[in-house]
Amino acid sequence: MRAWIFFLLCLAGTALAAPQQEALPDETEVVEEAVAEVPVGANPVQVEVGEFDDGAEEAQEEVVAENPCQNHHCKHGKVCELDENNSPMCVCQDPTSCPAPIGDFEKVCSNDNKTFDSSCHFFATKCTLEGTKKGHKLHLDYIGPCKYIPPCLDSELTEFPLRMRDWLKNVLVTLYERDEDNNLLTEKQKLRVKKIHENEKRLEAGDHPVELLARDFEKNYNMYIFPVHWQFGQLDQHPIDGGHRQGPRDLSPAPSCRTRFSLSDLPLLLFSPMFKMFGWFVALPGDKVLI
Repeated sequence: MRAWIFFLLCLAGTALAAPQQEALPDETEVVEEAVAEVPVGANPVQVEVGEFDDGAEEAQEEVVAENPCQNHHCKHGKVCELDENNSPMCVCQDPTSCPAPIGDFEKVCSNDNKTFDSSCHFFATKCTLEGTKKGHKLHLDYIGPCKYIPPCLDSELTEFPLRMRDWLKNVLVTLYERDEDNNLLTEKQKLRVKKIHENEKRLEAGDHPVELLARDFEKNYNMYIFPVHWQFGQLDQHPIDGGHRQGPRDLSPAPSCRTRFSLSDLPLLLFSPMFKMFGWFVALPGDKVLI
């Protein structure tokens, strides 16, 4: 009897332990699509249209040949061009290639009282005159269009050296009077100018007739030597370097006779005391010799 009871209990326990499983739907196999590898930093739109199909070769920048004129410097009035051997050289610039001026403030005036549209036009024109007497004497005088300068009369031009010598003497005397603490003159120069300053025969500064200037120059010749010597020494402080530099220009027109004087041979007359001091012989037009 006990055996049957044990058998029934085993059957009941087996029935209770069985899970109530529901039918599951059939599992479908998921297949992942292969995604092309996108280069780092690439635009997906560019990848979409195939701009990167050719790889890294198209991404390399083309090496552009360096222009030999890029680091070749030319002075004012010249531009760089390549010769037959592809070597850089400087040639005169065509004035017509200069930029058009914006206004009158770009115009410049030369020492022959001619207005140029700009400094570019001036230096290009000066370059075309290189090697000529006119080109050697042509310089930039001041900024702005040329002002009207009355013509220099022959009589005024003849007086110019006399008035210039007197002006140089007065300049040195003024420097001496103001040179207490400014060191405008060297100690040696002060001693020379002191003699002129204390000379009772010295002609005071003023607008004197040319006859008086000529007579004073003849009577007090030695008084005029050092001022001319001083000015002559100011022309080139470093003659050994053999260089030439364009310095700052005046902003106002020159006196009427200064331009004609500078373009003539008369500066030799002005500095004749200097030449005589060194024993130089200077030949002027007409076989006139200053000793």
